[in-house]
Amino acid sequence: MAKLQFGNSFCQIEGLYVPVADMNLAAGDSVYFSHHVLLWKDSHIQIEPMSLKGALTRMFAGLPLIMTQARGPGHIAFSKDLPGELIPVPIQPGQSIDVREHLFLAATGHVAYDWFQSGVWFETRLGDDREMHYPVGHFMDRFSTGAVPGLLLLHAGGNVFTRHLRPRETILVKPTALIFKDPTVQMHLHFEHPNAGFAGWGSWGNRYLWLRMIGPGRVGIQSVFERTEGETRILNRFSNATERRW
Repeated sequence: MAKLQFGNSFCQIEGLYVPVADMNLAAGDSVYFSHHVLLWKDSHIQIEPMSLKGALTRMFAGLPLIMTQARGPGHIAFSKDLPGELIPVPIQPGQSIDVREHLFLAATGHVAYDWFQSGVWFETRLGDDREMHYPVGHFMDRFSTGAVPGLLLLHAGGNVFTRHLRPRETILVKPTALIFKDPTVQMHLHFEHPNAGFAGWGSWGNRYLWLRMIGPGRVGIQSVFERTEGETRILNRFSNATERRW
């Protein structure tokens, strides 16, 4: 079990297969979350809707229009109701972290939320039909703090690994395995073509699609990931990418 302190409050991560974040909120401290992750709470803790700034853009960015907020004192617990790991991410004053969509669990009241376009996409074609694909989502969530530190809780599938990249150091990651990155880490598509017959930008089947991460900064990776939709289809066009053949 991991126990963390934020302000005068504490958060304890409990459980092995489907972990729970058990928070002991002090008076004046608060936490916001999606309503469906609330597991239990002290009867005297009051919860209330919390409108996010720019609600319409939040809908497109992947978070609900209305979040739920709870204020201390008292205990409250959250669970994603899925096997995996709960990742506590302390955010120091003036820092930010970029998170792939739908991995958010909860955040303390001093953590601000924003979003940005991922800039990672490709288009496939089948005859006259065209389809757009966003391997890490159309948008990414950005959580930041001002003068006061905060705590962000994420839920990832399987086990979690963190790589600390040096300046210009790179790592290739399956797009759906990405959890989070520091804003200093840049990313773009990377295609690899094994030498087995004809392989070009427009070929399909004989191709691997990666997310190329470029340091400096941290990259969070989960061991459970989904197949990238459209990976083996005919490419029509794509965002910034690199290529390797062998």
